[in-house]
Amino acid sequence: MTFKSKLLNHEEVRRALTRIAHEVIEKNKGSEGLCFVGIHTRGISLARRLADLVEKFEGKRVPMGILDITLYRDDLTEIGLQPKVRETRIPFDLNGKAVVLVDDVLYTGRTARAALDALIDLGRPSRIYLAVLVDRGHRELPIRADFVGKNLPTARSEVVKVKTQEDDGEDAVELWEMEGA
Repeated sequence: MTFKSKLLNHEEVRRALTRIAHEVIEKNKGSEGLCFVGIHTRGISLARRLADLVEKFEGKRVPMGILDITLYRDDLTEIGLQPKVRETRIPFDLNGKAVVLVDDVLYTGRTARAALDALIDLGRPSRIYLAVLVDRGHRELPIRADFVGKNLPTARSEVVKVKTQEDDGEDAVELWEMEGA
């Protein structure tokens, strides 16, 4: 892959997450009954930050969990014989909660669909919202995010990489071109 450009820097990522946190509070009418669930890998870091921001703005800590969707993917046979299954840890009851499912990039919608299936297997939330840092278009399923940090129209030959301080040592959103595209 070839690097094309940096689409968001640290400050722009921070502003986007701050805006999403405010929008979540407004839509939920506060933080009561709210929780965040981050999808492996970078969705976890983003969910943790959103939970921290909601606590800062509302003065109350909201629960945060992590979700692995590996076994719910519709392309599991393409991944290989030994897919890497990671931890799901949701140390609170999902029943009746307003869950904000957090991912880094919304593309085809297949990851979000798998995450919805995984969540429903764990409980019956009163509501599930989808929050993403980047919506790059090209949906294959009828899924849309409730909260979007940045809409970035892309070509299918391009790759959007989200970097987080926790996982990569910096906050950034980058655009890359696939080789031979």
